[in-house]
Amino acid sequence: MIRGESLSKSFNGVHAIDNLDFEVREKEIFGIVGPDGAGKSTLLRMLSTILVPDSGDILLHGESIFKNPFSVKERIAYMPQRFGLYEDLTVEENIRFFGKLFGLGEKEIWGQLPGLYEFSNLGQFSDRLAGNLSGGMKQKLGLACCLVHRPELILLDEPTNGVDPVSRREFWKILYTLLGEGVTIIVSTAYLDEAERCSRVGLMYQGEFINIDTPAKVKTMTGMPLLEIQTDNPNLAEDILKKRKKFSRLVRTGQSLRIFAEDRKAFTSEIKKILSEKKIGVRSIREITPGLEDTFVEVIARGGVG
Repeated sequence: MIRGESLSKSFNGVHAIDNLDFEVREKEIFGIVGPDGAGKSTLLRMLSTILVPDSGDILLHGESIFKNPFSVKERIAYMPQRFGLYEDLTVEENIRFFGKLFGLGEKEIWGQLPGLYEFSNLGQFSDRLAGNLSGGMKQKLGLACCLVHRPELILLDEPTNGVDPVSRREFWKILYTLLGEGVTIIVSTAYLDEAERCSRVGLMYQGEFINIDTPAKVKTMTGMPLLEIQTDNPNLAEDILKKRKKFSRLVRTGQSLRIFAEDRKAFTSEIKKILSEKKIGVRSIREITPGLEDTFVEVIARGGVG
């Protein structure tokens, strides 16, 4: 559905997007994951035609989105991190206002309201001022305003950032409903558990995609097993092991330690030996399935090469 070709964008000489190539398939949730400054928001703004790349192009169904941006805007919806709701308008007034911005008539807008209220659960709050809504409800209202013109592509820039866990879960239920209706969704997120719910995910770092694949395949990109180490003294064990170059990328997670092992047997044996010499009891060393966060941190530590 979408293809980015050799995209680049700089601000004051700093590359936000650096010669980026990618594809998004029709009727999928494509997740973009990366730290602050990775280029996620810049990419979404280019996809929405708000920003024009310094070089390269973005094709929607084979046509450049920059040649006729006004036509493209009718087919997409873009929800930035701070969506421009009008807090002195009610829920319904906001939806109607955005419907009119997209050129819909009153009859079309009224026809959309029941469906928008049904998926967002905002019907009972239709007369409430947007400024009096909770953070999660504001996000759902923002999404309803984006959907009033029935777009085929939705761009969401960290839509659940700062939203409580329950509202996050409800928001993602809405996205799955839209996916089932044939809508294509591109979403950036700082939450790795949300990225796990995407059809495919792109790991973004310094304006480039390190890898794009299904969450399951991305988690295996290091090609190494992840070991979880349980000890009697995780604080001291972490300090001791990290002094060895081989174990410098060891990560503390709760009361356990984690490390990707180039050689599982050799790593296990050496860790036990080192900690035994320091009188630290090793309760267990076992292989576990890595999460996206484990993989992303490891790949970045290795210089972005998976």
